Amino acid sequence: MSKAPHHILLITCPDRPGIIATVTALLFRHNLNIVVMKEFVDPETNTFFARAEITGELKASSLVKELQKEFDHYSTLIQLKPVSNKNIVLFATKEFHCLSDLIIRHHFKALHANIKAVISNYDTLEAFTSKFDIPFHYISHENKSKEIFEQELIATAQQYKPDYLILAKFMRILSPDFVQQFENKIINIHHSFLPAFVGANPYKQAYERGVKIIGATAHIVNNMLDEGPIITQKIIPVNHEYSVKQMVEAGHEVEKSVLAEALRLVLEDRVFVSNNKTIIFT
Repeated sequence: MSKAPHHILLITCPDRPGIIATVTALLFRHNLNIVVMKEFVDPETNTFFARAEITGELKASSLVKELQKEFDHYSTLIQLKPVSNKNIVLFATKEFHCLSDLIIRHHFKALHANIKAVISNYDTLEAFTSKFDIPFHYISHENKSKEIFEQELIATAQQYKPDYLILAKFMRILSPDFVQQFENKIINIHHSFLPAFVGANPYKQAYERGVKIIGATAHIVNNMLDEGPIITQKIIPVNHEYSVKQMVEAGHEVEKSVLAEALRLVLEDRVFVSNNKTIIFT
C-alpha cells in the first residue's frame, strides 16, 4: 500500500523535451518517492502542467530552488505544498443551502478545510452559523459606497489569512479591485450551466426559455461576470411540468454538490488556471 503523500509538487512551465526525466531524477536525488504524478501539455500555449504527490523527508526551500534553476524561465511557477487543511472564509447573503452544506461537512470533518469565518451582508444566517462556533461577521452594504463596503469585507477576511474565499451564494458583484486582492482565490457557485443564463434570476430565464436541463457551475472569479475559469459543472433533467419554484428547489441540490466537488479539487491542489480555462488532475 502506498504511503500517504506528505507534499504536493505543482509545476507550470514552457514545454520542452525531458521535463519529466529532469523532475524525477531530482526527486530521486533528494531521496523522495513519487506516489502519484500526472502531467498535461496545453498545445495552444505550449505550457507544461504537472502535479506530483511525494513522500519522504525534504528541505522544501532547497528542492524548490533546485527546480527553479532547472526550469529557469520567467513564466515558470513551482510550488511545494504540505498536505494539510487549508483556511477558507465563506461569503453569503440570505440563501442557506450552500452555506449549511459546507458547515455541516466541516462539522463532521468531511470538508478537509478550516472554515475560519462567515461574512455576510445580512444577519439572516448568523443564528445557524453560531451553532457551530464559527465567527460570523455581518457587514451591511446599505448606505455605503461599494468601495467602502468592499474595503470592510477585505479587512475582515484578511484577519483570517484565508487560502480561499468561497462565495456560497454571495449575491454581490465584486469589483476588479476586490478580485485583484485575492487573484484566483475566489470560488463562486452560479446557479446555471454556464455560459447559459449569466447574471441574476437564471432559473426564471431557464423557465421562460423552456429548457430541458438545468445545472450549476463552480468557477474561479475574475473581472467578467460569471465568466471565470470553470472548475465543475453538473446538470439534471427538467420538463414542462416544472414551475420556477420547482426548478429552484431542484437546482439547490445541484448547487451544493457542484460547490462541494469544486472545493475538494481546489483544496487538494488539483486545479491549474490557464488563461480562462482550468486544467484539473483528478
